[in-house]
Amino acid sequence: MKKILSIILAAAATLALATGCNNTNVTVPTVTVPSEIESLVSEGKEIVNELNVAIPTKDRAGNDIKVPEKVEKIVSMAPSTTQFLIDLGLADKIIGIDTNSASYADKLKADIPQFDMMSPDNEAIAALAPDIVFTSGMSSVGGTSPFQSLVDSGICVADIPSPSTIEGICEDLEFIGACVGKGMEALAYSKGFTAFMAGIEEIGKNIPAEEQKTVLVMMNVPSAEYPTIYTFGKGTYMNEMLEAIGAKNAFGDKEGWLSISIEEAIAANPDVILMDCNWMPDAADQVKALPGWENVNAIKNGAVYAVNEDLCSRPNQHVAEATLEWAKLIYSDKFNDFTKTFDDTANDFISKVFG
Repeated sequence: MKKILSIILAAAATLALATGCNNTNVTVPTVTVPSEIESLVSEGKEIVNELNVAIPTKDRAGNDIKVPEKVEKIVSMAPSTTQFLIDLGLADKIIGIDTNSASYADKLKADIPQFDMMSPDNEAIAALAPDIVFTSGMSSVGGTSPFQSLVDSGICVADIPSPSTIEGICEDLEFIGACVGKGMEALAYSKGFTAFMAGIEEIGKNIPAEEQKTVLVMMNVPSAEYPTIYTFGKGTYMNEMLEAIGAKNAFGDKEGWLSISIEEAIAANPDVILMDCNWMPDAADQVKALPGWENVNAIKNGAVYAVNEDLCSRPNQHVAEATLEWAKLIYSDKFNDFTKTFDDTANDFISKVFG
């Protein structure tokens, strides 16, 4: 077990770090894959199939759960989980999703039932007879789970609170994989994610203090009617994304997910503004035109960019791709040599060993 695990992790790290990053200002660490990896491509399936990843007895919220030994029918009530289950090759086992996962419907069974994650139709979910229902912290914002009647009926409901760290995201991936019989594949994703982020950090930590940029990530465009701006401070995985890149969060001195005023945003005078709101396709242009913002550095220098909300706001391994996207927008000269995405490299490895 130790042998195959060490090879899996070494290979995942290699694929994540060997992305053609040849920036002259930094030395990116490389990992050498043991020579036996080639032979394991052919025998890897048999070895991996002999391994036993422990089935969890508690969910990520600490609740006792009883996961069936064989999971064939899954209801996913969070888009980050739905996406990861599809990445694990389990699209055919998903029998129900939340409405926010509708963007993945074309990858799932036709006419798959959809439910509101805040007010789910538990009777309809129970009628599907799922082996497991994955929920998220978003559903329990008010402190009470709307899925309690499913728990009371004996259905396995696995709650995954919203992660605040990248390490927490990795642990969530491993948990999901262990629940659905894809523990080793999920581990490869998790460790590959960690290694990929380490490669980005190698560049970020070498950016001199005087060159570090202050960044404001906005999740909406303020207006006279709704003057609040949603962003984040420390204690969030998005703040860790900025730290990995070598950038300063404009509100990194505050804690958690934030609502700030227009005046606070202007006073922060960010060098770069990232618009994390796909639902407003012209958000960057709207911010550039806001009255009173003309002296903000990001506006003066044209450094206002739209980012892929689906990558950064759904806490799974795709946050690695989001971090690289942010890095290239904030420090294009320092990160341009990253040419491969994490997902491409991880999927290539996983398909060879597990496919």
